[in-house]
Amino acid sequence: MNQTSWGVSVSKKRYSGIGIGACLFSLLFALPALAAEAGDAYRTFPVFGDSRIVIWVIAELHLMFGAFVLGVPIFAVIIEAIGWKTKEKRYDRLAYEFVKLLSAAFATTAALGGLLAFTLFGLYPTFMAYLTNVFHDWMYFYAFLFFGETFCLYLYYYLWDYFENRKGLHIVIGILLNVFGTLIMMVANSWATFMMSPAGIDKAGQFVGTNWQALVNPLWLPLVLHRTLGNIAFGGFICGAYAAVRFMGSSTPEEKAHYDWMGYVGNFIAVSGLMPLPFAGYFLGREIYSNSSVMGNNMMGGDFSWTFILQAVLVGTLFIGSNYYLWAGMARIPGSERFVKYIKYINAILLICFAVWLTPHNLPLSGEEQITIGGQYHPTLKFLGLMAGKNAVINLIILSTFFTFLLYRRANKVDAVSIAQQGNTPRIWLVVVGAIATFWLGWYGHYTYNLNPTALDLTPDKAFYLKFVGSVLFVEIAGIWISIILALVDYGKIAQFLYLGLTVALAALTLGPFGYIVMAVANPILRNISFSQWSMLITCLMLVTTIDVFLFKGAKEVGSMNWGKVPDRSQYALLAVCVAIVLNIGLMGFIRSGLRDNWHIYGVMQDTSPWAYTPTNFTMAWVTSLCTILFLGVVSFLFWLADLSGKHAEEEAPASKVLVADEVTGGLAKKSR
Repeated sequence: MNQTSWGVSVSKKRYSGIGIGACLFSLLFALPALAAEAGDAYRTFPVFGDSRIVIWVIAELHLMFGAFVLGVPIFAVIIEAIGWKTKEKRYDRLAYEFVKLLSAAFATTAALGGLLAFTLFGLYPTFMAYLTNVFHDWMYFYAFLFFGETFCLYLYYYLWDYFENRKGLHIVIGILLNVFGTLIMMVANSWATFMMSPAGIDKAGQFVGTNWQALVNPLWLPLVLHRTLGNIAFGGFICGAYAAVRFMGSSTPEEKAHYDWMGYVGNFIAVSGLMPLPFAGYFLGREIYSNSSVMGNNMMGGDFSWTFILQAVLVGTLFIGSNYYLWAGMARIPGSERFVKYIKYINAILLICFAVWLTPHNLPLSGEEQITIGGQYHPTLKFLGLMAGKNAVINLIILSTFFTFLLYRRANKVDAVSIAQQGNTPRIWLVVVGAIATFWLGWYGHYTYNLNPTALDLTPDKAFYLKFVGSVLFVEIAGIWISIILALVDYGKIAQFLYLGLTVALAALTLGPFGYIVMAVANPILRNISFSQWSMLITCLMLVTTIDVFLFKGAKEVGSMNWGKVPDRSQYALLAVCVAIVLNIGLMGFIRSGLRDNWHIYGVMQDTSPWAYTPTNFTMAWVTSLCTILFLGVVSFLFWLADLSGKHAEEEAPASKVLVADEVTGGLAKKSR
């Protein structure tokens, strides 16, 4: 893969972060003219020489900081809104502490964005001149969005105390902050996806389309969805790791209680974004394959097939580590002892599914084994390594993690309460959620059931396989309404287990094996199966969660949560998943950038630099590891600085205003010392 195609692809994707500092924008828009006049298509970086590695590292760091500063405001505003409605100060303090971390990383993100812009225009002038010609209008809009986000961030952070009695207005500012940040990501993503799936290009390679065509290119929406969920998970895990370090360094029970709770919230938010993330990745992969079969085959069965094995290891680490954290965290919950017996079964399912998920399709046999067993690859592992099996086990991994959350949530509850006696509120919510799930599954079930096989380049006799998938979705819809009826007549637990069991049976145990059949006779239909499995999974999470909320609303508790009473090993789990998510975001950036092979803009502008080749997995490993070390080192330093300023402010604050954690409840109350 070429230096430009590789480095620039990586770099342009990294524009999905916050972007370029305000003081650099005036220079940024002067650079295209300089680039257009330059005679060299490529330049080398002073002293170091290898421009691709330089761009790669800067872009990767920019993306990591950008993902953090885009993900954190989303759940900070949500937490602040919860505190506003519940009148609990601990939520307000937690939201403020999250935003304090954000403010420390924002300037670094902007600085990296400016550095990235200068290196791109300096090292790849011809390519950047072309890309600027296509997106120059959107770049001005991007600059406006950046100013808007900066303005909202400073208002949101520095006016926190000023708006203490006007929280509604302060939350509106936080919402605007998220709107600007999301729009920045959406605009910048178009630059990355345009390089993979250019739109509005004539046969001569000139851009003749509209601004809207360039923005909404074929891969734009899938990448926006994938990165939005990824940013939420990334920000949550980083905040969880910060809380873990502060927990282990705390000297008082009050501090331990607060940071234990902060770590739990960070992990909960991260896993909430992580659960649908694999299927957002499948959606992106499906659209990549649909846009270019060459690119798709190279992704799953070519140069990048083994990188997905590494990705499976990292994502498996995220799920297993998050589950372990919850299991260890049950030590803080009175009454959780009765659920400990289920942990070994959940762990067994996770490990078995993890083993299947990371099994490669093309694990080679030795020469002697090829003679003895026959064939080039291991027959059993080759079977397990197919996508049909991986699609099935990821459903089981996510549902097992969700089941762990259910056990954790009800661990200190004595028993469920009557839903039938809670009035119309649960009826309305259950019917609304059921209607949304029915519309979703019904629409796709009808589409799949009536899809003409010729649209997938299949013969008409393959219609049976599509109709089978559609029929499974209709059965799932029937299960939704049976579960809702059971919940409304006070059989909520039966309703939950019925729908969970039905989803496991249909999404994993039925469509999973069926996928192997389809791969042999009608492989394109596997895309429909994957989306159907994901749809059933999401509707299951929605409905079962809604039932659970009302099932234990106001339920009698065994005792209060003992925040801070957890073993240190739970905090090491938070640190482990933090490292795994940082490595994973670097790995996926390598894959997305590298898929263009030796093209800056796929099929339009070829890379002719000395680096026009795909880096080896070894190169990927050490560069990604270097970026991970640099990112975690810099972010740790920034958090340390933020902590120092916070301690200084607390020392100067009046004693009567200091927030102290309640050791028993973990809540925060204003107490006089």
